[in-house]
Amino acid sequence: MKTDILIAGVGGQGTLLASVLLGDIAITEGKEVKLSEVHGMAQRGGSVVTHVRISDGPIASPVIDNGQADILLSFEMLEALRSLPFLKKDGMIFVNEQKIMPMPVITGARSYPEDIRERLEQGTKNIKYIDAASLAREAGNMRTINTVMLGALSGSMDTPVDTWLKAIEKCVKPAFVDVNKKAFMLGRNI
Repeated sequence: MKTDILIAGVGGQGTLLASVLLGDIAITEGKEVKLSEVHGMAQRGGSVVTHVRISDGPIASPVIDNGQADILLSFEMLEALRSLPFLKKDGMIFVNEQKIMPMPVITGARSYPEDIRERLEQGTKNIKYIDAASLAREAGNMRTINTVMLGALSGSMDTPVDTWLKAIEKCVKPAFVDVNKKAFMLGRNI
């Protein structure tokens, strides 16, 4: 079995940590995994896309081709739309409803698209919209949006909750483990 997950967000949202957690889980389960990241000005809020490929057998390339992602995990609405071409026709989208204005919108050169939901729904009907910012705030740290989203994703995977929590313990800085576990469970329970 093979699962291709594309993670999309902006710099500072934890897309890279999310991919590391998924990679750790795959290795724990004895699977092959390849990760690849593509980012622009990530530290300044630019687009960040991470390819996570998990398989029972060998993986030839770390990059997911257009139309081949089984899951699009997006931490921001516009980034979901930008990454939609990667999704399979019957693929699943988990998208944080948060809108982060990119620099061209902030400067007035462009406007933020008003029809993102409609355009996403033209790509697939398998969409789960998540108010991850509210859940992260409830967990106690806005920087846990990534683990809220992983919690939401985890419900569609066969991996036991305990494996996810152990990956958080292993990959997250000790001072932030508890808040990330709480955020994960809030996402898992939606």
